[in-house]
Amino acid sequence: MFHPIPVAKTCAVAWTTAVQHLVSVGGEAYNVVVDIDDPIRHTPRDKSVIMGLDGFLRERRANPIATIANTIFPQDLYRRYGAKNFRAEYLRGYDSLKNKGWGRYFERMVRWRTDEEGNTTDQLGYLVQKLSKQYAAKQRYKSVYEMTLFDPARDRRRNRNRQCLSFLSFKLHPDRGLMLTAMYRNHSYIARALGNFIGLGNLMAYIAEQVGTTVGPLTCVSTHAEIDSASAKPDKDGNGEACRGWTVTEARELIAKLAIARATAVDIQQEATTAAK
Repeated sequence: MFHPIPVAKTCAVAWTTAVQHLVSVGGEAYNVVVDIDDPIRHTPRDKSVIMGLDGFLRERRANPIATIANTIFPQDLYRRYGAKNFRAEYLRGYDSLKNKGWGRYFERMVRWRTDEEGNTTDQLGYLVQKLSKQYAAKQRYKSVYEMTLFDPARDRRRNRNRQCLSFLSFKLHPDRGLMLTAMYRNHSYIARALGNFIGLGNLMAYIAEQVGTTVGPLTCVSTHAEIDSASAKPDKDGNGEACRGWTVTEARELIAKLAIARATAVDIQQEATTAAK
């Protein structure tokens, strides 16, 4: 029941390796462990994999990869408003939404509800402060940096439309910089996983920049992972479809089409590894 995926250099290589493994074991597995050595690097051939999956999702009117990534870290807002102001801009936009049932990971990071009276805490802000202080210390604590995304008060009675990312555990490695282990209760590898990897990498890059360290490896533990399908859904106005959906067969055909790009990316990864030795 333990499925370790070979260590990959980038998010795209990790995703393509993992989806092919899932296909080989029947489309779903428990305790899938993915290690990504450089989660913020995207080579031209990696981008061909990303664009291939993104085109598939957009064609079916599903959330594109950038939207999935931004649920974890709002990269565009960070670029536009900077470290000082992007949280406020994010929360302003979030509070204007009518439907807040999905995509609230970053909101939970920066505005975690601590009690029934509505008091909140900025988990991410405190994490950065703690890491910065320890990074500057002569003797560092290496493994005391964590954020929770599962909220028993909001999530315990819900079976659907709740968080899949449950927990984040960061480490300060003496040689590799900032490391992250992310735990998912469930992972849809077509609709979500690659965007999740990219979003987690962006989150790591932001924290590392604030602390003054480098981005290290990302480990993602999916306690359940699947090659998912999606049902067609009408839009709210009844005009056409909000999502055209896809079948598992179509998902597997997509994976096969991306195999060439994946193989090329793996070749480059192996060449780089050989050159480094």
